[in-house]
Amino acid sequence: MKAIIPVAGAGTKLRPHTYTQPKALMPLAGKTILSFIIDQLSSAGIRDFIFVVGYLGEKIQDYVEEKYPRLNCHFVQQNIREGTGQAIALTRSVVGDDEVFIVMGDTICEFDIDAVMQLPGSALGLKKVDDPRSFGVAEMDEEGHIIRVVEKPQIPVSNMALVGLYKIKETAELFDCLEENYHKKITSHDEYHLTDGLQGMLQKGIAFTPFKVANWFDCGRKETLLESNATLLKKYGSGPPTDAVTENTIIIPPVSIAGGCNIAHSIIGPNVAIGENTVIRASIVKDSIIGAYSHLHEVVLTSSLIGSDANIRGLTQSLNIGDNTEIDLG
Repeated sequence: MKAIIPVAGAGTKLRPHTYTQPKALMPLAGKTILSFIIDQLSSAGIRDFIFVVGYLGEKIQDYVEEKYPRLNCHFVQQNIREGTGQAIALTRSVVGDDEVFIVMGDTICEFDIDAVMQLPGSALGLKKVDDPRSFGVAEMDEEGHIIRVVEKPQIPVSNMALVGLYKIKETAELFDCLEENYHKKITSHDEYHLTDGLQGMLQKGIAFTPFKVANWFDCGRKETLLESNATLLKKYGSGPPTDAVTENTIIIPPVSIAGGCNIAHSIIGPNVAIGENTVIRASIVKDSIIGAYSHLHEVVLTSSLIGSDANIRGLTQSLNIGDNTEIDLG
């Protein structure tokens, strides 16, 4: 079994942060989006990973090689982004005849991965959503079998969304369908989607077992990223590490404080994740994500997303600040 993780997207909804940082490397509850995905897959025994990279792809490669040296990793370049179907098709020569587990690079889900790995055939992760028009959707028959999948339908007949988890046994058939769509220019919303390749497999008689996803964390926008951060901190937040220095500071759980931080005369929390080697003085921070190597002095931050190497002085309430930024609000 090999894992395929497409991470070539530009992450436009998270700008200005994604001008300098891939969306998959955005901090979240003391980790990164990508590390949540890799850790989940590797815990199920997967050791071979294929990353489809593009925009800022060298940062993805550097991060993976540094943090996961024991994994067998391949990096496939997607120079022109024409959709998830095209991204997956680029991996054919690396996949070979192996089964694959495809996880989109901004997809953090809670599900029984060990049970899914034991399923004999192909399977798709599904989650009921209020408005399925923004997702790939699976249509089911009365017996619960998947009979059709469609990308972002204008008039959905189902509210069961494809959440970005795909276990594929018949990989040769998947690649054949993706390449056939590409040659015939079969697109949805002007892109070659993986969903259309899966529909081609269904039309050839290949069955997909649906599996339910307990929780699905949206990491695509500032507001939902902060909500996901709060939820995950409640599960995994553990307070300051042993090498973080806190002086005359109140910490209100849940929080995650990375190593090398120095915090004094401040109130931190709840729902705050702070990157490594960040310095905070005389500040109040809650419901926020603070990047690494940042400096905060005399600020009040609520519902804020602060990039790495940011320097902020003064008072404010809600910010969305990218990397390498300096602000003086004094």
